[in-house]
Amino acid sequence: MPKPPMRTLDFERLPDAEMRRRADAFYGSLATRRTVRAFSEDPIPLDVIERCVATAGTAPSGAHKQPWTFVVVTDPTLKRTIRTAAEAQEQAFYGGRAPERWLKDLEPLATDAHKPMLESAPALIAVFAHKHGAAPGDQNYYVQESVGIAVGMLLAALHTAGLATLTHTPSPMGFLGEILGRPAHERAFLLIPVGYPAAECQVPDLERKPLDEILVRLDGSTP
Repeated sequence: MPKPPMRTLDFERLPDAEMRRRADAFYGSLATRRTVRAFSEDPIPLDVIERCVATAGTAPSGAHKQPWTFVVVTDPTLKRTIRTAAEAQEQAFYGGRAPERWLKDLEPLATDAHKPMLESAPALIAVFAHKHGAAPGDQNYYVQESVGIAVGMLLAALHTAGLATLTHTPSPMGFLGEILGRPAHERAFLLIPVGYPAAECQVPDLERKPLDEILVRLDGSTP
């Protein structure tokens, strides 16, 4: 088998102090990120969204298949259609589909079946995962993991650029592919309203788990 083309890695090794400064600055920024459910209708620069999607497209993926499509929706009629379809699924979820424990866990977030942000946010990003390639026999690998990494990078990029987001997952989401005319091999993965927070936007007063609850160190010093 011929060796694939290779090139020298473009990598800058930083001094420890600069590494710590950058890590602290990035953490400080991302620690302020919150899920927003009340958006201003003020327009946002769409070239910024495009650059953030380009950033997401740099994510690693199984066998470098890049199994994702990001559909940016700004058309008011399409947003209204998406909201109507999403709320129909949410009504079924809150009206009996969801287990009682799930609804109990959602209470601190004050969510319900009404999703006005799907219209008020100036842009929606519908993320689609490619179950397989478009051509017959074109296989994709680690699709969920690959698209999940790309979405994480997208959310970080949007926040860093000064935009607020919501990760919305109405279930099932098949309506998104139908409304947006996506091919059969693409499956809706996530819907992300994007914009500026509404004036006096309120978010739940929640705390994230501390580092010692999410980090396990295995340094060989403990028998």
